[in-house]
Amino acid sequence: MIDQDKHWMRLALKLAEQARGQTSPNPLVGAVVVKQGQAVGTGFHETAGGPHAEVLALNEAGANACGADLYVTLEPCTHYGRTPPCTKAIIAAGIRRVVSATIDPDPRVRGKGVEQLRQAGVEVSTGICEAEAQRQNAIFITYMTKQRPHVIWKSAHTLDGHPATRTGASRWITGEKARNYAHNIRAEVDAIMVGAGTLRADNPELTARPKGKDPTSIRQPIRIIADTRLRIALDSRCLDPLLPGRVIIATSDLAPPRKVKELIARGIEVWQAPPVAGQVDIANFLADLAKLKVTSVLLEGGPTLAGSFFDLGLIDQCHIYMAPLLFGGATAPVALAGIGAENPSAGARIVQIRRRQLGTDLLIDGLVESMAVGGVPPCSPD
Repeated sequence: MIDQDKHWMRLALKLAEQARGQTSPNPLVGAVVVKQGQAVGTGFHETAGGPHAEVLALNEAGANACGADLYVTLEPCTHYGRTPPCTKAIIAAGIRRVVSATIDPDPRVRGKGVEQLRQAGVEVSTGICEAEAQRQNAIFITYMTKQRPHVIWKSAHTLDGHPATRTGASRWITGEKARNYAHNIRAEVDAIMVGAGTLRADNPELTARPKGKDPTSIRQPIRIIADTRLRIALDSRCLDPLLPGRVIIATSDLAPPRKVKELIARGIEVWQAPPVAGQVDIANFLADLAKLKVTSVLLEGGPTLAGSFFDLGLIDQCHIYMAPLLFGGATAPVALAGIGAENPSAGARIVQIRRRQLGTDLLIDGLVESMAVGGVPPCSPD
């Protein structure tokens, strides 16, 4: 029975993954209705506000749902939002047994779905492929449990840890396949964030431009710049009004009031608060982003901004692109600055690692240990 449960749950997880980047601020959810050893209905949550995975799977199963088993990657909801509760639909369909991979961290649900189903006489099992399901919804879990976006630190550097040479040259460290993959990740997150230093050095657009995809169909992330003294040049490429999507500049009370007004007049959102240790108040800024339903931030800033996030314990996941290069140089930039760990035991351990070969480059994708769940091998191929 356990092997069969894992088989069907992994199918549900595969279905859920099809909507990666399309469901924010909702989680990824897949569902499969099984009767007499056959899948009679499948579904996945395609977009926020759309039908939930369970309802789609039940609708496809029709009358076959009566007496069947339902496999779902996240505990069915019990509350009215933009859609009715899934628990009611499950009970009305006559489902015999529900197998849920993991409990929903949303406080409006969090165990209530399981309880409601059991009270209605439905057999409920939980914890099947739990680690995989929680890894899949790491963004949603951070958003719900920490009341801030899930932060993914992205860095491209050499095998000896340098994102640029001693002269500051950084284009290009990684190859075309790695860069295109990074653009696909940009299209999956809610926001991209860089610091003022990166903006001055590279003048990036901060848009998602994956090759082979229709530009009009790509979901563009919010472009965020952390700039304590608001030194951003008004002709920066990321401020181009012709680019799609929103721009938010996070600054401090050290910013010139006239420049704040000018940026706002251009339609650019400016977040401002007293500085903390002479820098943008990152922790409060992230909390306010969550109130805007921003669930994920891809941190592409340089070593200074990344170091600030690291020192505050605000990095949840890492995307490290490693190129088969050595730059050397005592004065060459390092990938991660900040105060740093005092001793090895204080370092942030990266776990649940996934590896992907991208041409000659290697992507290491892992969670910071505080975000991890048990049961997943420490290193597994993508």
